[in-house]
Amino acid sequence: MGFPGTWMTESESVVYRVVPKCACSTIGQIMFYSDHGAFFDGDIHDATGGMHKWAIEDSQKLIEDNVRGHKSYAFTCVRNPYTRILSSFFDKICGIQRNGNRYRGNLVPLLIQKYGIEVGGPDGKDEFDQIKSFRRFLLFARDTIRWRRPMEPDIHWSAMAGHISTYIVNGGRYDHIFWTESFNDGMQVVLDSIDSRHAIDLKEIPRFNESEGHGPKRAHPVEDYFDDLSMHLVYEIYKRDFDLFKYDFENPANKMPIAEIDLDEVHAKLGE
Repeated sequence: MGFPGTWMTESESVVYRVVPKCACSTIGQIMFYSDHGAFFDGDIHDATGGMHKWAIEDSQKLIEDNVRGHKSYAFTCVRNPYTRILSSFFDKICGIQRNGNRYRGNLVPLLIQKYGIEVGGPDGKDEFDQIKSFRRFLLFARDTIRWRRPMEPDIHWSAMAGHISTYIVNGGRYDHIFWTESFNDGMQVVLDSIDSRHAIDLKEIPRFNESEGHGPKRAHPVEDYFDDLSMHLVYEIYKRDFDLFKYDFENPANKMPIAEIDLDEVHAKLGE
């Protein structure tokens, strides 16, 4: 299986396991800048040079040797499951993507037909009942993850623990896992632990949000989208994420973690 979703700087200063919807665009650009002294011109996900990625065939041997030998500092980043699934809904389901099309072609028509979801019209700009549609989307996300119907789960809403575990199961070990919610503090730990060709001041780094402007703005506070049933569904899907990355399941209004991440616990539970 190797190391899907793994990126590494060309200098091999640092290795990062991408977790979708967890500041991955910003992290990738910081890695690119640390080697080249400039940001990639465009969406870092589209870069096919200047950085090693598992999706690039010529990079795979280098990444595999590095990760198995733990030659470089390795990290990943996580996000509150409530805000992550909400972000996936507004970006991937309601939004128009960079290529001008709906995400995954026939996915949105399928959701409109089978689950009665509204997405704000052809361009995502019409008024619609965001809460009702989001809760129906949550049923769909649960169906894909629990039963792989009506399709396989998507990387943007499948559990973070699943993404993070492939790295461990195949022989990697993380030196650091930090929270999107305290991004600068967590990323600074990474930068302080590696030798960068170019110095980075995190206060000056722009936030590269590839989903910005794709979909409608969230019209309500996070907690308004989650009633008892949707909280139950979220816990069914993301129990390991809440437990391992120390987020507050009981209170969707609290996006901040409630304890420190225990790296040994993560490796023990996700390495089984």
